[in-house]
Amino acid sequence: MKKINVLIVCIVLSFQAFAQTPTKQNKFTISGFVRDSASGEMLIGTAVIVKELESTGASTNAYGFYSITIPEGNYSIATQLIGYKSKLYKVELKQNVKLDIKLSENASQLSEVTVTSEKKDENITKTQMGVEQLDVKQINSIPVLFGEKDILKTIQLLPGIQSAGDGNSGFYVRGGGADQNLILLDEAPVYNASHLLGFFSVFNSDAIKDVTVYKGGMPSQYGGRLSSVLDIKMNDGNDQKFHVSAGIGLISSRASIEGPIKKGKGSFIISGRRTYADLFLKLSRDSALRQAKLYFYDINVKANYQIDSINRIFLSGYFGKDVLGFGNTFNINWGNITGTLRWNHLFSEKLFSNTSLIVSNYYDNIGLSFGTSGFGIVSLIQDYGLKEDFSYFLNSANTLKFGLASTYHQIAPGQLTSDVNAKIKTLTLTNTFSWENAVYISHTYKPSPLFSIEYGLRFSMFSVLGPGLFYNYNPVTGQTIDSTNYNSGQIVKTYLNPEPRLAANHSLNKVSSIKASYARNIQNIHLLNNSTSQNPTDEWLPSTNYVKPEVSDQFSLGYFRNFKDNKFEFSTEVYYKIVQNVLDYKDNAQLEFNQNVQSQLLFGQGRAYGAEFFLKKKYGRLNGWIGYTLSKAEQQISGINNGNWYLSPQDRTHDISVVVIYQLAKKWTLSSTFVFYTGSPVTFPSGKYEEGNQVLYYYTERNGYRMPPYNRLDIGLTWQRKKTEHFESSWSFSIYNVYDRMNAYTITFQPNPNNPSETQAVQTSLFGIIPSISYNFKF
Repeated sequence: MKKINVLIVCIVLSFQAFAQTPTKQNKFTISGFVRDSASGEMLIGTAVIVKELESTGASTNAYGFYSITIPEGNYSIATQLIGYKSKLYKVELKQNVKLDIKLSENASQLSEVTVTSEKKDENITKTQMGVEQLDVKQINSIPVLFGEKDILKTIQLLPGIQSAGDGNSGFYVRGGGADQNLILLDEAPVYNASHLLGFFSVFNSDAIKDVTVYKGGMPSQYGGRLSSVLDIKMNDGNDQKFHVSAGIGLISSRASIEGPIKKGKGSFIISGRRTYADLFLKLSRDSALRQAKLYFYDINVKANYQIDSINRIFLSGYFGKDVLGFGNTFNINWGNITGTLRWNHLFSEKLFSNTSLIVSNYYDNIGLSFGTSGFGIVSLIQDYGLKEDFSYFLNSANTLKFGLASTYHQIAPGQLTSDVNAKIKTLTLTNTFSWENAVYISHTYKPSPLFSIEYGLRFSMFSVLGPGLFYNYNPVTGQTIDSTNYNSGQIVKTYLNPEPRLAANHSLNKVSSIKASYARNIQNIHLLNNSTSQNPTDEWLPSTNYVKPEVSDQFSLGYFRNFKDNKFEFSTEVYYKIVQNVLDYKDNAQLEFNQNVQSQLLFGQGRAYGAEFFLKKKYGRLNGWIGYTLSKAEQQISGINNGNWYLSPQDRTHDISVVVIYQLAKKWTLSSTFVFYTGSPVTFPSGKYEEGNQVLYYYTERNGYRMPPYNRLDIGLTWQRKKTEHFESSWSFSIYNVYDRMNAYTITFQPNPNNPSETQAVQTSLFGIIPSISYNFKF
């Protein structure tokens, strides 16, 4: 640890020496925190601008902190954050100044914007590309399935991000699988972000403050997944007044309570949600249905306290669970538990640090009963982590970020237990243990108002640990070559990988810019899943002595243009991604409860490329966006499809989304979404034959067919019934799938009952037209 601290000090001093240039003018720093004046919430992404120095300013970080170093003088400091009134401060800068800022909401803007950047021209000036920030307060009007506000389904309406299926909260980003998305809730990883087999996400919007999604060119502080990062921050709670808010819908209800621990110093929030389909089942005349279980719940808790002017602590947690059951015959429950303890510390007006202790636990439990016998299956994945992040604001042109992360993974892939009468024997798959570490550093440099660059390096180390018996397999036949036994704590294999990152922005003028980025990402935790959606029984597998880390290199280029005083934004991005060590399954692979499941895997290469177009109107009574993605994703693996390239399950040629929000009157808001996308690649039978009076199907090309194209129109209406200082209420009405299109969820093949010599395709559709209504209030 002493060596690490010395290294950090050396890095800071070296960059400080680089950033300091001889000058006759004294320079001082303006720094502080930006908060919501009514609730005390730290405001992320607020632009703090020096009016006299047009190109000089800063944006608040994830904890609301900013720092600006400029020459001595008199200045006007302005703020910009969509949804909030701008403020102007006069500052006489003769020494370092601490300027804490409180902003008030601008109610007229809150109803006009759905997806926002931090300030009006942030999409032009910021260095990063392929990133969008969503303000949860501003997505309430978008109609979704069952009327539930859903973050994951909202981001699916952005270009480059596709839905995993009808009504599904799972998503694909730029040709990557669902497991290639790093989902963070207050820095804790969430391994299964879905309720009810994917139809709801685990994120209760009432408990969420900020959502940022990175589709490419991720900053160096993120790692562990190939395709994207979804960084979600929970509300801190109101440190001024106690508030209660709730919502009652057709399928679920939710409630939140928040208030000060000590006014102006600390706050808490507790938010809960539960579905109640099981309560209606108890009204059934069928005794079996009355015993059925079908519900989920989630609870978000968070507290924070400001110890003094330079120290603040946060404690947050999430507890969620799904329960499905049919009497004593079948029961399955699964859930997530996460916890984060964080300490913010200011070493100086320029050096900010965040230390986090993180725990994440995902589990599933299945019970089956047949007459007098039964058995159960239990599996889990647990993470214990430590993160140390530093932000060093050297001056107006240079910002340095660096830190380290360490995570211990324990995966129990499955334990099958049976009673004495069961024919199935007890079986326990070998637990896996691994230790993932990373150090990173990045430098953002803005030498002129027209150019900025962010470059960095993340260096990851992944160690496979004992105990256990580790096998080597023939990559073609899957047969065991040899095996080695390791004791507890022994290092079996260590993978060392550098992950360079680069992003650059060149402003052509005040309304347009071009950007480029490159990022290498490493993934060491893999999901074994051969279906289109994530299931609670899916098995996670770490890299081993046999399974190598997946490696992706993504190149992106984009053009960004604003119109009509930044009311309209247009962007187009093209990308090309190369993936090494991509894994897929052998034909007829056996994944469930296979001690040698690695023998069922094959490895090769993948590639994904495409173009994304985005047109967004941000202000006015009518606003929304149109997104279009043209893309292709494919793989080449020896042993599959005769070694030829074949389409990845996530391939979507065309994907179109249209979102329109129109403020009919002061209290009425009308909204609508339309989506269309090409059907996903699937493997259908190419022929059939008979064996022993049984019809068997013959399969040839992997993913050689497609599901039918998907399209759907939704509409919604929000009525702000009452809003005063002490009470507000609203009604939300929505219709999912207005024209009742029966989109295909699955297609199966079976003999035609009227003519057994013919084969018929049978389509299963899940959702037709679904109306919803909910009532929301806060006091």
